[in-house]
Amino acid sequence: MPARLRLLRAATVLLATALAGLLLVAGIAALGTWSSVADRDAPRTTSAADLNLALNDMDAQAANILLSNGDAGQGRLATPYTKAVGFYGDARREIGHDLRTLAVAAQGSRADERTVESLTDDFAEYQELVGRALENDGHRGGRPAALADYRRATDLLRGQLLPAASTLVSSNDAAFEAEYTSARAALSAQLVAVLALGALLLAVLGVLQWYLARRFRRVLNPGALAATACTLLAVVLGTQLLSASSAHLRVARHDAFDSVVALSRARALAYDANADESRYLLDPQRRTRYQDAFLAKSQALYGLKGATLSTYDAELAATWQAYRADHHDLRFTGEFRRELDNITFPGERAAAERTVDAYAVYQRDDRKIRALLAAGRESEAAEFCMGWEPGTSNARFEAWMVALDKVTGINRAHFDSSVDEGRAAVDGLLPWAGGLLAAAVLLTVLGLRPRLAEFR
Repeated sequence: MPARLRLLRAATVLLATALAGLLLVAGIAALGTWSSVADRDAPRTTSAADLNLALNDMDAQAANILLSNGDAGQGRLATPYTKAVGFYGDARREIGHDLRTLAVAAQGSRADERTVESLTDDFAEYQELVGRALENDGHRGGRPAALADYRRATDLLRGQLLPAASTLVSSNDAAFEAEYTSARAALSAQLVAVLALGALLLAVLGVLQWYLARRFRRVLNPGALAATACTLLAVVLGTQLLSASSAHLRVARHDAFDSVVALSRARALAYDANADESRYLLDPQRRTRYQDAFLAKSQALYGLKGATLSTYDAELAATWQAYRADHHDLRFTGEFRRELDNITFPGERAAAERTVDAYAVYQRDDRKIRALLAAGRESEAAEFCMGWEPGTSNARFEAWMVALDKVTGINRAHFDSSVDEGRAAVDGLLPWAGGLLAAAVLLTVLGLRPRLAEFR
């Protein structure tokens, strides 16, 4: 009999220790996952998206500087020129920061390292070409030479810089997805193991209680009963810890960050489309190319099959009205559709809808720019395109970006809160679960001591 009691005691101690060890390992792994998500995976993906945006913005501002400069400063549009120069400098500094961040993030991935190295070299060449274009445009009669340099710069941007930046966005987002999939699989396996070990430990405690009641003619052993209660509560807390970690991870990755990525892509496309308007006005020889590029980006944002610039506005209005009447009626594609398919948080749908409303206004302004140019009113078209007064295209573009940033902000806030709540679940529940299992071991030992003393 004492040998059996010692065996049951040893089994209880070993199982409780194994369960505590499993929860400790799972908790440390979960905290490591949250650190990777918050400090590495998400920042390097958003840095790549920010790089894409800043490249588009820098090129757009270069076009705006050339377009608003007049003839070597004669006839310069003062406000558009000053703002374009300021935004150009901001974009250049942002690109430098993003390249440094991505260089650090790329360490360990030879493909990403090569991409960042190529981006850095190509960006240096791009800056040289744009600098030469701006210098040439500062001389009277230098516009043709400036246009030639700017064409080479924007071709480099489109042919090498933007594809490389997009590759980094996809690569880093895929790495994040792989980390997420692996972490969720590990949490599921750990949850099964915790339930199995917990059930086994409870079964051993149940056998111990039954054996004591049968052999010592007592209904219950207080120590074993208390140990069983502690074990049950520890299993509940451990299960809650792993389930909460998995749920918060899903919210952070898919409910929130998928939208952040889609909206970041939408913002980069928006800046590139806005640049196409300036390029269209700046370079008569390439107007057809830049008009087609603007339409392609519009389709990437809000895709309408078979739409042209002349039919796009009417089709956008019709399909958007259908969506507003029935949120399941989604006759369009693109980054806006991706966001609307992933509406999760309070206020997100209304903010996303305001973004599309602002986008529709901006699209109508684009047609006005083209109509003014077609009517021979080139100066008015440029002023409307680059103006910042209320009712001008740039002012409406800024309103669209503000609306877009609000949707992104909602998703970023929930991403951050999910990370915080995931960490808090581990920090708050793990010590309690471990303490309860330690108490279960101690209570089992103390509960058996009087019974074993009877055999001395």
